Amino acid sequence: MTTLVDAWAWLGDPAHWAGDDGIRHRLLQHLALTVVCLALSCAIALPVALVLGHLGKGGALAVNLSNAGRAVPTFAVLVLLLLTPLGRWGEGPTVVALVLFAVPPLLTNAYVGMREVDRGVVRAARGMGMTGRQTLWRVEVPLSLPMILNGVRIAAVQLVATATIAALAGGGGLGRIITAGFNLASTPQVVAGAVLVAGFALVVEGIFEAVERLAPHRRRGP
Repeated sequence: MTTLVDAWAWLGDPAHWAGDDGIRHRLLQHLALTVVCLALSCAIALPVALVLGHLGKGGALAVNLSNAGRAVPTFAVLVLLLLTPLGRWGEGPTVVALVLFAVPPLLTNAYVGMREVDRGVVRAARGMGMTGRQTLWRVEVPLSLPMILNGVRIAAVQLVATATIAALAGGGGLGRIITAGFNLASTPQVVAGAVLVAGFALVVEGIFEAVERLAPHRRRGP
């Protein structure tokens, strides 16, 4: 209980919020890293999932291959990347490791969402003369949007929690607060850093929950 009180006192100290090593700066770094990795992951996974889901071919193989990547710990991937020439590119190894970590839930949820669209609705759209592209963007994507957003939410929350490994590669973010606490043998600082990461993840979860509620859930015809 004393540790929690000390951690709360650490968080309440204005000195710990200011400067380049302060909470505010580390939080912005963590947010930027999460946004960049999420954007790159979406740019890689969603087009593949939408196309394969629309065609109904090769999706199972792609999903299984991406899910196989979950068996390899992100930290292990980061360490291996640090040993390659990519290790010289600042936070490059961290970004690559996190993107690889975020792709599976995005790809899986988007593909499943596309394949769960009522085939009768798709056939009706084509019967009305819609092209494949029109059917994809006007029918399949809108109807699969809840599942797609769910995948984005899962990936975002996982990235917030896992982005702490950036500190191990010399990067920024809230992980630096935790590693600094270990270096200083300051348990309250370590706990405070963990609380900040958990709180940030909960905020991101809440934001995406709100977005998902606003997304269209009612299945509509073409």
